[in-house]
Amino acid sequence: MITTAIILAGGFGTRLKSVVNDVPKPMALVNNQPFLNYLLKYLKHYNIKNIVFSTGYLSDVIELHYKTSFENLNINYSIENEPLGTGGGIRKALELINEQHVLVLNGDSFFDVNLIDLYNQYNTNQYNAIIATRKVDNADRYGTIETKNQIITNFIEKTGIAKPGIINGGVYILNKNHFINNSANNINFSIEKNYFEKYFKSSIFGAHTCDGYFIDIGIPTDFLKAQNEFKNFKY
Repeated sequence: MITTAIILAGGFGTRLKSVVNDVPKPMALVNNQPFLNYLLKYLKHYNIKNIVFSTGYLSDVIELHYKTSFENLNINYSIENEPLGTGGGIRKALELINEQHVLVLNGDSFFDVNLIDLYNQYNTNQYNAIIATRKVDNADRYGTIETKNQIITNFIEKTGIAKPGIINGGVYILNKNHFINNSANNINFSIEKNYFEKYFKSSIFGAHTCDGYFIDIGIPTDFLKAQNEFKNFKY
């Protein structure tokens, strides 16, 4: 099973500025505690032991708050001196990780994925990577994913058309060597565009589609909705 997770917490939070402007987006308070607390409790439930925060904007706020541990989770920091994007941030964080298989998730969204099921599908099929995906009734503001036998066969740009689709839920397991061998060091790049979409034809990327609870607090309406919905957070 996976023991280490990278949490991407380095974004500027542009969409949330009207609500939160003095802390990094993942540190926004939901019921008087940082949103990251909920992610950490979720990861602890699945026996993740080590966390690497990939930070940039206002990174010191996260580091001063969590220091080196949270409820027996070991915490480390990969700090970007300049923005590296989702892909570059992950690649830099991997320098701190010895494990071959690593969980990655966004610090500003929560997707209730069964991480044991996710890992078992990834491991059994020996994928190069796996994306936790979700079916939504309206995919107009998302790019969508096409699959066959749980293998990703295509990525479709967002169309703005209101129709059902399968979307990237922002939770991944990566094979460290494959990711490093197919990306450049110390440059700004997107894991979505410059890794998944670039290499899906020549690699084996799995899709683990589930219908767990999903919320993205980077959207002001969802941030306000989280204040109510996380009162009964199950982890």
